[in-house]
Order: sequence, then structure tokens, then C-alpha cells
Amino acid sequence: MTQQHPFPPVVDGTCTILILGSFPSVKSRENAFYYGHPQNRFWRVMATVFGETVPADVAAKKALLLRHGVALWDVIASCEINGSADASVKNAVPVDVARVMAIAPIRRVVCNGALAAKLYRRHLLGVTGIEAITAPSTSPANAAWSLQRLTEAWRAAITDREDDT
Repeated sequence: MTQQHPFPPVVDGTCTILILGSFPSVKSRENAFYYGHPQNRFWRVMATVFGETVPADVAAKKALLLRHGVALWDVIASCEINGSADASVKNAVPVDVARVMAIAPIRRVVCNGALAAKLYRRHLLGVTGIEAITAPSTSPANAAWSLQRLTEAWRAAITDREDDT
């Protein structure tokens, strides 16, 4: 059965970085916001990269990103998917990324994981004209990456620098 992406992008006119995931997990869809699975490390990584506390609710999550000029969306507008597994995605239809580009002066695109990067290159690169950086997935399925290693990789992807603390 085809699933529609359930929520809009997080973006305002100050955003220069666009983070793109693939498609919201079952837990994210249930919680009505991005990276809603408690084991997904996205919000812990973002908080650490920006030197802030982990946001507790949707409003705080949006505020964290926007304070740092980060827009957030997914590559897929609709698809067939079994549960939350990226490997099961079929018939993916891309989002209208021009919507975000019209609002914000995006200069950097970071994809959260391999599927997001693959679909970005296939469907959205021609629209944005910005080569994406592929960051390792923050999904709990990517257990090979420790939180510290993930954070270091994401810090470099977002800021072009390694941890210097």
C-alpha cells in the first residue's frame, strides 16, 4: 500500500543547510514528526553537534534546527514500504524540493543514509544543483556506528570540521 509523507518540511528563510532523510519510520509517522523512534540517534547527534541539550518535543526540535540554519525534510513524498525498512521502499516519488529552495538560501545538502543519497542524486540533484554529502544513517539499524562516531561524521558533514573539543 502506498504511504504519503505525513508532514511538511522544517524550513524558514534563514536555512542554509538542508538535511534529507528517506521516508518517516512507522514510529515517526505515529509521533507525527521526523526521527520519532526512540532509538534513532538523529536528535542526540544534532544536539551534540550544536552544543545543546537534546530537545524533548516537536517545538524544541524545530527550534534547535532553525536556530542553526538547518532545514529538514525527506527525499520521498510517497512510496510503498514495509514497516520502516529502507530496503523495502518501492515506487518512490520524490518531494518537490523546489518548495524548500524557494524559501531558503540552501548552500549545503546532507543526506541521512545511503537510500536518501541515492534517491537525491537520481531525482533532486538536477533541481537543487547542489552535490549532497552522504552522512551515515542515524537509524538504529545502523548499529555499527557508535553515537560518538556518528556525531563526528555528522559534525564534519554539517560544519566541515572535525570535533575540536
